[in-house]
Amino acid sequence: MSKEWKIYTKTGDKGETSLIGGTRVPKYHDRIEAYGTVDELNSFIGLIRDHDIDDISIAVLLQIQKCLFVVESSLATDQDAEVHRSLPMVKESDIEMLEKEIDRMNASLPALTNFVLPGGNLVASYCHVARTVCRRAERITIKLSQSFKVAEMDLKYLNRLSDYLFVLARFFVYSNGDTEIEWKPAK
Repeated sequence: MSKEWKIYTKTGDKGETSLIGGTRVPKYHDRIEAYGTVDELNSFIGLIRDHDIDDISIAVLLQIQKCLFVVESSLATDQDAEVHRSLPMVKESDIEMLEKEIDRMNASLPALTNFVLPGGNLVASYCHVARTVCRRAERITIKLSQSFKVAEMDLKYLNRLSDYLFVLARFFVYSNGDTEIEWKPAK
């Protein structure tokens, strides 16, 4: 019989949590901030996926959510502790999948000649919010990498994912027959 997980453990009531490997750290630790922001991003990806969108985008977004769990587990692992199970890692093929999807969508979009204001329709707006959360996750993870070992592929994945989310927003604007608003600075 499998052991049922309790949602509450009471072990974090005093402001600490455990990394994978058992090391206790404050909840404001850079690792917690990094994987917490990736978790926030993952939630926004789920919100985008739950819209009435095409099947290809749904499948890609589901794959992205799975990769983000991999990034989260990597960021949550204490590199100095003994971990009793092997954890998955982001692979080059995960990044290549994002690049192929960017290229596929870009082929159907008009050339980008100016900055565009975030928006266009509701799902595109959520893509832009996810893109900005992704950029924040990337910045926090880069900062973390100055003090702790961070997998290079995790950083590369976050960088490419923000590009994907930008193109996905544009794709949803144009596939829905909406228009982008170009930003033109006042003269």
